[in-house]
Amino acid sequence: MTDRAWFDAAKGDIPQWVASMPKDADGTTIDWDWVRSLDLAHGVGTIPESTPQSIHDALKADYATRERLESIIAQCNSAFMTDFDRFIGSYRLPRALAYANRRLNDNINTLLHLGEQQHLWAVSRERRGRATIAVLKPYSGSGPSNDDQGMLDLSGEAGGTSAGNTAAENSDVKFPTTVALDDVQDRTAAILDARAERRKAQRFQKRAGDAAMARANLSGATSPGGAALPGGAAASGNATGHHPKPDWRDAYLPGRDVDAVMGIDIETTGIDPARDYIIDVGFEFMNMASPRPAGEPETYAYEQGYYAAGDAYGQSRLAFGVPPENAALGNALIAKLTGIDVRGRSSETGYRLFDEWPQAQAGLLARLTQQPYVAHNATFEHSWFMLNVAGYAESYRAGRITIIDTLPMSRQWDPGAVPTNEHPYGDNTLDAYAKRQGALDSAHNERHLGLEDSHIMLVAMKHHLAALKAQGKGPWGSTGRAGVGGKSCGRKR
Repeated sequence: MTDRAWFDAAKGDIPQWVASMPKDADGTTIDWDWVRSLDLAHGVGTIPESTPQSIHDALKADYATRERLESIIAQCNSAFMTDFDRFIGSYRLPRALAYANRRLNDNINTLLHLGEQQHLWAVSRERRGRATIAVLKPYSGSGPSNDDQGMLDLSGEAGGTSAGNTAAENSDVKFPTTVALDDVQDRTAAILDARAERRKAQRFQKRAGDAAMARANLSGATSPGGAALPGGAAASGNATGHHPKPDWRDAYLPGRDVDAVMGIDIETTGIDPARDYIIDVGFEFMNMASPRPAGEPETYAYEQGYYAAGDAYGQSRLAFGVPPENAALGNALIAKLTGIDVRGRSSETGYRLFDEWPQAQAGLLARLTQQPYVAHNATFEHSWFMLNVAGYAESYRAGRITIIDTLPMSRQWDPGAVPTNEHPYGDNTLDAYAKRQGALDSAHNERHLGLEDSHIMLVAMKHHLAALKAQGKGPWGSTGRAGVGGKSCGRKR
């Protein structure tokens, strides 16, 4: 169990947020009194009676609560990072809201499943725009086969049914019941799409303003009439003649003096850090230029016998659990991808939850601040650390964390990352990048476990940097940077 005192401390921060964040990510004025009223530690979901209308009403209430919570959480990062006067001293409140929202999301999935068992609806998981959502359809007499979820016994005991059976087949409830479905549909996709459209309009407005300033020759003498500045897309071209356009990810590229780094990869129960759980963390260290430290163990046994530790050292693998409600539902997709079956990872079986384990968070934070950390698509890890690791957001904002990303290395500096119909920006998955850089045999695939993926990423990065240095490209090219590079707040290069 976690120390519940930090939830009270998080609520104590509300006055700081009130002053800096009056509206949520959807432009709605935040009711901070409502936030104060939430029991973040013990749950904000609705536990209904097992009657059709009660299940329907509870699901409707939980969806409404989740929408309000997530619109606040989504705005917190921007408010915190642009709080230049430091009115907001801590990121505890967003972490506490995310903690409560994960349990609320478990409750929603449990209600969806109970509705299936009582033949109130059939659930299908469908990709809609930017999100995969639960779509409720009228029960037709043959329950759906859901590849994303396991099965939940009405008795509350996990594992009572197989993941291959449908809810209807396993239910003891045989009466047909009709409830309204329009008001209990998941609106996540529509909300995210509307949010993205607003951001797009804001970017367009800003670009139009910048162009108007340029035409008036107010934006600098080097761009009269809004002409393009030198150093455009061709500046970072790779050896094939393909010239990927610079983008925001380039801030995470390493510099020519990068050396000791920590590679890290996490496995989770989904892609949303405000809804899902960290279940596996793997990290190791490697020096990109200097010799491997003396005294470190010479060998390490990875899951894959064909992996050799080589220059890596300080390897660590950490396993975490999920709440009983999450374990009972199962997660066939993650089990297939990673081999981790959350039905065996319940906190009731001895697995600790990462977001309830301050010591694990503190230990990870200490490692993340000791040297640059490297991840493939590092914004993914960063977003999870912001909402799961106590002190991470504060350390990042203070400039004590440097992040390097091998994804833009693949996009910008790898000749093999050429656009195709299947991959318009080139194939920049970790699997493809590691194979091109000789870190993964073509006969094998990315393992999707934290430590193993960290290892092939670092090996690929080291091979890649060595080749770039020999060719005078990448960090050693005309647009390369001195220093370790990477993304770090408040540091000029």
